[in-house]
Amino acid sequence: MIRAVIFDFNGVLVDDEHLHFDMFREVLAAEGVTITDRDYHERYLGLDDRGCFEAALIDGGQEADQERLDALIARKAVRYAEEAGVGLRFFPGAADCLAALAGRWPLAINSGALRPEIEFALGLIGSRERVGSIVSAEDTSRCKPDPQGYLLALAALRDDPKAGVPDLDAAECLVIEDSLAGVASAKGAGMFAVGVSNTYRANELEEAGADAVLPGVDHLTPGWIETQFARNSGG
Repeated sequence: MIRAVIFDFNGVLVDDEHLHFDMFREVLAAEGVTITDRDYHERYLGLDDRGCFEAALIDGGQEADQERLDALIARKAVRYAEEAGVGLRFFPGAADCLAALAGRWPLAINSGALRPEIEFALGLIGSRERVGSIVSAEDTSRCKPDPQGYLLALAALRDDPKAGVPDLDAAECLVIEDSLAGVASAKGAGMFAVGVSNTYRANELEEAGADAVLPGVDHLTPGWIETQFARNSGG
């Protein structure tokens, strides 16, 4: 039933949501906008950089034109690269999970992060070659919970000759997400979604529509996926 797996990135494989929050807060503070940890968790987490800056500026009663957003995104990217270069944290089992699943299905990533950030982090854990397709913030015009990113990932998997799934259907894709917006995005694209409770509680992910919830990707194995989704399909 499952023929491809699509991962979110931040909060699923790389443990850097705290870093993104710090960078958003720092850049926005220079613009006279204050966001709290609660604001980020309840309002902005799950949005890409553009979506987060735009929402925070508007919430702060400020203008959010494209030129200003581009400048803020660029400033945050520089600061993120500086901090990430010191050392990123990854969730337990991230590299092993990618290796195990890549041996069974084609893999893709759909993330609101910038492509250089994703490429850099995957390189650190020797996993870039495990992932065939990447959809990043530069590729989308609408951020999660809109399904656009997952539909683009589906198209990329179909078009990748190495994936070998030119007839792949959305209902044959399994998405791994940590955010409520991400789960809604995956379900809106017609895909199965597994939540990992790194960022939100299991009951919150289930209420958002997750088909199953795990404590982390170290619990995500080919055997679990095959058993869980054979059961869901009545097999």
